[in-house]
Amino acid sequence: MKLFKIKKSNIDKNGLYANCNIKKGTKIVEYKGKVISVKQSETNPKYDNGKAIYLFNINKRYDLDGDFKFNSARLINHSCDPNCEVFGTGLKIWVFAMKDIKQGEELSYDYGFNFDKDYKNYPCKCKSKKCVGYIVREGSRWRIKKKKKLK
Repeated sequence: MKLFKIKKSNIDKNGLYANCNIKKGTKIVEYKGKVISVKQSETNPKYDNGKAIYLFNINKRYDLDGDFKFNSARLINHSCDPNCEVFGTGLKIWVFAMKDIKQGEELSYDYGFNFDKDYKNYPCKCKSKKCVGYIVREGSRWRIKKKKKLK
């Protein structure tokens, strides 16, 4: 039995939802795609941040382009309070449950970006209590919180 199903998301268009209760530590789905060089991902207009992109950094030399219909994992949305995390092994990337997930719950992970001058171009729609309003990775969210306090 598949651990997930595709449904309309509360976060953004479609998402993956737990088909059953999933225990913490469970390997849920492989993030599949085409292995490309970092140079390709930096120079090819397909990977311009102005569009939806599904890139994972594998290591210093390679990225994984997951922009393929056969890659269901590409539909997992960002959350500032995620229930999944991503780990790579060799040239493969897997999505794991980082806490117990209830049947019907949307799968999410923190694919936040680094904090830079463009962070406001990427609004977050996760609606979690921990949300800072932008898709910025956890280690950099304090900068946004600090800016909000200064206003």
